[in-house]
Amino acid sequence: MASKSTLNAKNLEALGTERLAQLLIEISTGDAAAKRKLRLALAGAEGPREAAREITKRLTSIAKARAFVNWQNRKPLVKDLQTQRSAIMEQIAPHDPSEALALLWRLVALATPVFERCDDSSGTVIDIFHQACADLGEVAKAADAAPKALAQQVLDALQDNGFGQYDGLIAIIAPALGPEGIAYLKELVEELGRTPVTVPPKNEWQAVGWGSGGTRYAHEMEERARQSTVEMALKDIADVQGDVDGFIAQYDPKTRKVPKIATEIAQRLLAAGRAGDALGFIERAEVKDARWIPPEWLDARLAVLEALDRKDEAQAFRWACFARDLSGEHLRDYVKRLPDFEDTEAEERAMAHAATHPDLLAALAFFLNWPSPDHAAKMLVGRYDQIDGDHYEILAPAAEALSERHPLAATVLLRAMIDFTLREARQKRYGYAAQHLATCADLANRIEGFAPLEPHEAYVARLRAAHGKKTGFWGQLT
Repeated sequence: MASKSTLNAKNLEALGTERLAQLLIEISTGDAAAKRKLRLALAGAEGPREAAREITKRLTSIAKARAFVNWQNRKPLVKDLQTQRSAIMEQIAPHDPSEALALLWRLVALATPVFERCDDSSGTVIDIFHQACADLGEVAKAADAAPKALAQQVLDALQDNGFGQYDGLIAIIAPALGPEGIAYLKELVEELGRTPVTVPPKNEWQAVGWGSGGTRYAHEMEERARQSTVEMALKDIADVQGDVDGFIAQYDPKTRKVPKIATEIAQRLLAAGRAGDALGFIERAEVKDARWIPPEWLDARLAVLEALDRKDEAQAFRWACFARDLSGEHLRDYVKRLPDFEDTEAEERAMAHAATHPDLLAALAFFLNWPSPDHAAKMLVGRYDQIDGDHYEILAPAAEALSERHPLAATVLLRAMIDFTLREARQKRYGYAAQHLATCADLANRIEGFAPLEPHEAYVARLRAAHGKKTGFWGQLT
């Protein structure tokens, strides 16, 4: 049985309301956040209307604040915003969704003044606004908001989305808008698209920054923002309407060849049952000479080929993906689709290919993740002179993983890091290099034959001959 002094709800209730009230007053003295929470609770006890007034006052106060919020004092702001959001959803929304909807719009609108004075490098502040934005859909639906008025609010919000607080808003609000509201929103967006920002007389141009093209002026930035808002909104509207062609129309023919964009188009065409059209966009994407191909494009091409029942081509493409990047995921998908008895042969062929891959570190990662430590060990011993010892973040854990069953391969990795550290005189790594050399000495006791490496004693002698004056290293050996 818990002690009566244990801090829990039951024991606190035993103190009585008067004593608890006194304690709350004492605890909240000097704590602004606690006082605000208590005032909000008292207002909520009077009813949702009083709670709404209290929330409105606090949102107004936050909007007017000018003190800069750095990472050290960001936590109270996050807690304050979260308290207001929770109060809206818990105390107002169940009783008066229309009032809750108005308060949520005010809360998300705070993002602009807040981020103008706030360091949000951790992303914790924007998370609150994204949560509140997500709440808009649920509350707008419950409030049975007028579709056209709601559409206008959505467009107004999207034009004040400088910090991404309204990202995804159209999809979130679509159920509440309904077909009528979505159609009206599209009209509003198209009208905005036909209304460019007015260019003031040149003597009234306001410089707001500089870029590669020279001075940037306020009206130019506003025009770019307008165009971006229109393009993004029309794409999102096309998505919620299931209008794939409307989505495609937002990109010019050249942009449609960008692998990421081609993938987005293909995914939508595939979902609409237009696999043939999807393949066309995938094949026209400019990936032939690309140094890096988005994995989403690879997956989309495979999905399209499967949808078209071009399974042999899909298999050949899976192998090509593996062969280029040593993608274990594509190899697994390739092998599991093979007939019985062919999978083992294919896997051995894959291991042989990986062992000679130009990127030794990629091959090492592949072998360890497959997992196939035996192949990793064989490759390392055979290609010991190709290892770049600078990549300690990969080599150190790999050496540890191999040390039990493959001490020679682990030694190869440890020596590569030691050699690099001493050769480049990386003094900050001397301590680690000394530990690696000590580990090499332990591993040497379990190595029957060092070929093609030199024995441990000979290796240490060579190090002393070449780097004997680096006392910062030798002094750390025990």
